[in-house]
Amino acid sequence: MDSDKVVGAMARWWQTVSQEDNDGMSHNPMLYDPLDGVVKTSKTRQYIAALIICLGAVAAGTALAWTSPVLPQISAPVVQYNNSTIVTPSNSTGNETSPISPPLPHDDQLQLTVAQQTWVSSLLAIGAFLGALPTGYIADAIGRRYTAMAMDVPFILAWLSISFAKSAGWLYFGRFLIGISTGSFCVVAPMYISEIAETSIRGTLGTLFQLLLTMGILFIYVVGSMVSWTTLSILCLFVPIALLLGMVMLPETPVYLLKKGRRAEAALSLKWLWGRYCDSRSAIQVIQNDLDQTGADASFLDLFTNRGARNGLIISILLMFFQQFSGINAVIFYTESIFKSAGSSLDASICSIIVGVVQVIMTLTSSLLIERAGRKMLLLFSSTVMTICLAILGAYFDMKDSGKDVSHIGWLPLLCMVLFIITFSVGYGPIPWLMMGELFMPDVRATAVALTVMANWLCVFVVTKCFGIMITEWGSDITFWFFAGCMALATVYVAVAVVETKGRSSSQIQTWLSGH
Repeated sequence: MDSDKVVGAMARWWQTVSQEDNDGMSHNPMLYDPLDGVVKTSKTRQYIAALIICLGAVAAGTALAWTSPVLPQISAPVVQYNNSTIVTPSNSTGNETSPISPPLPHDDQLQLTVAQQTWVSSLLAIGAFLGALPTGYIADAIGRRYTAMAMDVPFILAWLSISFAKSAGWLYFGRFLIGISTGSFCVVAPMYISEIAETSIRGTLGTLFQLLLTMGILFIYVVGSMVSWTTLSILCLFVPIALLLGMVMLPETPVYLLKKGRRAEAALSLKWLWGRYCDSRSAIQVIQNDLDQTGADASFLDLFTNRGARNGLIISILLMFFQQFSGINAVIFYTESIFKSAGSSLDASICSIIVGVVQVIMTLTSSLLIERAGRKMLLLFSSTVMTICLAILGAYFDMKDSGKDVSHIGWLPLLCMVLFIITFSVGYGPIPWLMMGELFMPDVRATAVALTVMANWLCVFVVTKCFGIMITEWGSDITFWFFAGCMALATVYVAVAVVETKGRSSSQIQTWLSGH
């Protein structure tokens, strides 16, 4: 009799999701759920999965920073000829004044004009903008995992094109392709992470995207100062290859599988991600309740007619707007130029590496603080300090451009830049990417995230293209004051219109967004 009780208890203990649904996979031991008393989850594989898909962020970071050490190596130098400044292809690495035409480059040596350099920098943002929107639809059609694998292929082709480029055209092609993949991973990686993470570590995992992006940038700064641009490009190729191999071992997200009615596969995915002893039945039910609340896949117009979705989209897009109009990508693209114009005595490449190291360390700090301090507090801290730093930078350049002696405060631009990077990395660097995945229900998430990423890359393109013009037409002082004004506006907006999402479920966040 006692043995019958034991058998009955064991049967209840290891009851599976599939058995409840009479699924044909019900005898798969991976689907067994333990009793409540022995339920426990493992976070290790959640971190592994997030790190693997965020290799796409590393690849994006290498692409973003690639222009900083490479463009000086492939630029046609400015020389003086008959008292006129002209840009001429040359084997020389410095500016020369000579009445004799400089020697022509070898056939295999690239020498880009200023206009060509501008396109090499800007085509990434154009590709990212165009790659973002279809990624949302593709992710809903074939899944987040297969979308990541498919959109990794342009990364590989792009670095091959760039590594063996013999003309500006091949660089254009590679930078455009790499932009498509970058925009795609800005959509699919945060989406994948938000759908596999437990609520308790959702914030920490969400910051990994920005953390690994900064690691990609630092890799370029360090390695780019030691090797040729072709060697650097070949080394960058290994990142998307590792990403493709890593994605083979990861499961599809439980949310996507449940949307497609594949309940047993969703339970298997949860078991892989959360550990064999997790309570997959309860987790599946929570996800299913969210899906039932939204019904079938929403249409594009539902993003604007549904109050919760509309408010989430507005917040996400404005956070991305403030992220880019802090001037951060202008700092990344033109780090060396900014330090040179500031009259820093440090070598420009060393300054770039310092900034990169600080960015990585402080983004890592943000990942540790995000579940303690909360999203809103870090955003307010970030924008407030950035406003002060940008205002001081504007004042410094105003004094410098007006002819005042600023040699005794030559350290000030470096200090402000480091503080700017610290506070950006703690707040506006990672948190907009994190909240983008939190603010939407599964039915509209793919489309909403895609539109948000498109808005982000549109801002990247505008800031990158206009930064040089702003410096020329307005001067450095007014340019930095403009970005300071944007950050002051961001502080007011977050204080008034954004609520804390730390520790809240999707349904709780939607209740707030819907005004209930």
